[in-house]
Amino acid sequence: MIPTRFHDTARARAAHGDRVDRMGALLLRTDPLADAVVQDAFNGMRPGRGWSQVQRALDGGIASVKDAHPAIVALFEQVERVPAWVDWEVLDRAGSLLLRTGYFGGLVLGIQSLPYGYASPGGNKPLAFSGRLTEQAPRRLMETARFVHGVCMPGQLRQGGDAFKITVKVRLMHAQVRRLLWDSGKWNRGAWGEPINQHDMAATTILFSLVVLDGIRKLGFRVKEREAEDYIHLWRYVGWLMGTDLELLPASEAEAMRLAELIMLTQGEPDEDSRALTLALMGSGRQAARTERERRQVEVMKFFTRAVAHRLLGRELADKLGVPRSPFEPLFPLLRGTIGAAERLRGLSPRFHDFAVERGSFYWEQLIEHGLEGKPAEFRPPTRLAAQPI
Repeated sequence: MIPTRFHDTARARAAHGDRVDRMGALLLRTDPLADAVVQDAFNGMRPGRGWSQVQRALDGGIASVKDAHPAIVALFEQVERVPAWVDWEVLDRAGSLLLRTGYFGGLVLGIQSLPYGYASPGGNKPLAFSGRLTEQAPRRLMETARFVHGVCMPGQLRQGGDAFKITVKVRLMHAQVRRLLWDSGKWNRGAWGEPINQHDMAATTILFSLVVLDGIRKLGFRVKEREAEDYIHLWRYVGWLMGTDLELLPASEAEAMRLAELIMLTQGEPDEDSRALTLALMGSGRQAARTERERRQVEVMKFFTRAVAHRLLGRELADKLGVPRSPFEPLFPLLRGTIGAAERLRGLSPRFHDFAVERGSFYWEQLIEHGLEGKPAEFRPPTRLAAQPI
């Protein structure tokens, strides 16, 4: 039975045929390999031993862990096998697209990609129940930035690389959240499907790839066709490492756009959880401010971010998510023109391009270091859900 969160299927079928029903069925499918690690290794062994084995396998490969639990072996046999379609040269250059946008790429991620995810009234439920955003929102957002920055750095998705390790840890974190939700007695399968299911995992890949491309273009950044296709390829591999079925991972921007359209047609209207999560996101700057000066800066910048959010999300969705309107909105064309001028300058010389990538990456590194306050982002599976769901 297709969960009731799946909306407007007649209109979707008119555009996408029986693919709609196949996508609906994926709301009931999860990630068996990661689920088995959580159920059998993390919870079937001495506390901490399973996680220790995962850490050792990430550092030295599964062959180096002689006493590894069979479920952990099975997971690592999958993630250590690099699919034939993966092109390392493409992956190594793809992330420079986001890195060179610096602050603005982070802005797109924070006020377009993430709110698009919150807008799904079924897909937002694991985050709403887990409390991972409403509790310590600034740190959770910095962990996301840490993940994205690692993915975009050359070579870091290879086995043993920083992004490879983070991606596998995030996959297991999702599996643990699934188990906690199943055990809570509050999860409504009939309405929402399985928590963090294959449908929603595919949607997340779209948020970090296609939606980012859309946002930086709206801001005035020039994106060549090859750059866009490379970026899709990058997140296709990340999605595969994350446990998303290959059939759900677009191989081109055109495929990604068709999948995104199908998902948007069937997800329904934003709900109270959507607005609560967006409110927590928009308020994270105030929560993170440490000095009076930083608090004043946040108060000024909130009008700018609201204005950009309405342009990137679109007026209708921004209003539905409860994003206040801003008197700065008429200045958006000026912002776009300024970015466009800088982009024309960057295109004049490879040296200008390399400088933009270098400065953008430096911005991300400084942002993450400041936001995490020197504390490492461990991406360790949670031990509990929030005390009360939103």
